Amino acid sequence: MSLSLSAASRRLDAFAGRWTMYRLTTLLLLAMTAWSFVLSAAGQLFYAPAELAATAATAVVSALVASRVMGLLFRTRPQTDSSVITGLLLYFLFWPTTEGSQLLTVALAAGAATASKYLLVWHGRHIFNPAAFGAAVLAVTGLNSAVWWVAAPLMLVVVLPAAALILYRNRLLPMAGVFLLASGAIIVARFLSGGEPLTTALATLIASYPVLFFAGFMLSEPLTLPPRRVQRLLEAAVVGVLFAVPLNLGPVYMSPELALLIGNLLAFALAPRAGIRLRLRENRALTPTARELVFEPLRPLTFRPGQYMELSLPHASPDARGVRRIFSLTTAPEKPDTVAVGLRATEPYSSFKSTLLKLKPGAVVSGTTVAGDFLLPRDPGVPLLLIASGVGITPFMSQLRSLAARGSTGESTGESTGGSLGRDVVLVYAASSVEELAYAAELHGMGIRVLVCTPTDPKISGWTWLGPGLPGAQALAQEVPDAARRAAYVSGSPSAVAVARAAVRGAGARSVKTDAFLGY
Repeated sequence: MSLSLSAASRRLDAFAGRWTMYRLTTLLLLAMTAWSFVLSAAGQLFYAPAELAATAATAVVSALVASRVMGLLFRTRPQTDSSVITGLLLYFLFWPTTEGSQLLTVALAAGAATASKYLLVWHGRHIFNPAAFGAAVLAVTGLNSAVWWVAAPLMLVVVLPAAALILYRNRLLPMAGVFLLASGAIIVARFLSGGEPLTTALATLIASYPVLFFAGFMLSEPLTLPPRRVQRLLEAAVVGVLFAVPLNLGPVYMSPELALLIGNLLAFALAPRAGIRLRLRENRALTPTARELVFEPLRPLTFRPGQYMELSLPHASPDARGVRRIFSLTTAPEKPDTVAVGLRATEPYSSFKSTLLKLKPGAVVSGTTVAGDFLLPRDPGVPLLLIASGVGITPFMSQLRSLAARGSTGESTGESTGGSLGRDVVLVYAASSVEELAYAAELHGMGIRVLVCTPTDPKISGWTWLGPGLPGAQALAQEVPDAARRAAYVSGSPSAVAVARAAVRGAGARSVKTDAFLGY
């Protein structure tokens, strides 16, 4: 069963990794929109096709036009995917209609949502979920109210798998689970107190409340999430309670969109987000198929070793991969004047990578977020087992460079067999050839124990060659007999991560953290 689940997970990762999160969200929302028209044409939805078409067109076109106007005013290139997503979300929130005055309010909601991306910002980062903000503006002004009509029983046919795929792709299933548990428990308890049977209460929760759509497409909006998992779980719990409890402050009543905006404020308070501006300093080859881009941050960048950064690079005619990509940081935060990312550079390039790799030194690029929980234990006495496949070495370089930087300043105090790092580290490093061993000279200089997995022996002094491919459980246990007491970390493609994780478990390790690079 575990092998079957692992294979299914790899196939799902490969499928979801074909698109960026933004493009995948757009495609899924379009699929849900198409399904709503099918239901309407079949008489299974209360709204007529003309009402759906008028509302969808108004929301999307208004968002696109507003985005273009704001882009001209602020001299930035508008993000088409982001505008379409905002418009489609609003389509599912407001009552479908062909009435001109009501359509005007939908257009106003789209305009307010788009304006919030540019006006309600902190150092270039927007604070509120745009669609929720647009809906809340109309509710507070009394012009219109979101009805969340997407919570129709037959819409679940597409909402459920679409939301699940988004949450899986973004590794937000635990966050969604906390929200669903918090909101669902309260809503079901309210029904039970009113005399409803449990089965009816549960059916009503799933079929008539927008909990799945909300969790998959609203709560998961990446630019308003805090960077750490525990912070996200706290936000999900708070939003879940507010979502389910009927509260009011004077004439303003709690609603799903208002609950989310309060959650956005909490997320911002937990981790204020600043916009990222980087000036390219160097584009250097790591291997024949990998490069490292070295930047100088124009404002201080705060991160922890092992975290990732999302770069935004608007360009002409973007392909399905979109204009934003996530890359692991490879530099140490102890050297704040340098920020670097490593990436594969094999043709055919995506339009994003092609544009990125053509940048000349001095070019300035923007980032949207720094986040991630692929972090080493704080206790320096915990020994480490790091397993990297290919470009999966990049997050480990940030961690190892940070250990080296702290070791050189005398900050590390634990006893170690990790050379100059001041920490007990074993690195298993797999590559398709000796030439593809990125950072090999630097890693050798760190003095850590390296088990190298390549088709031929690289003959690097002090390194142990294990042959091609990642080691299995038996080989790993033989080379690392104390694997059970080590904190294990695995990074690489989804298929490599699945293989390595199984081997680590088989070798006795109890704690395994993974960092799968989807579609890198």
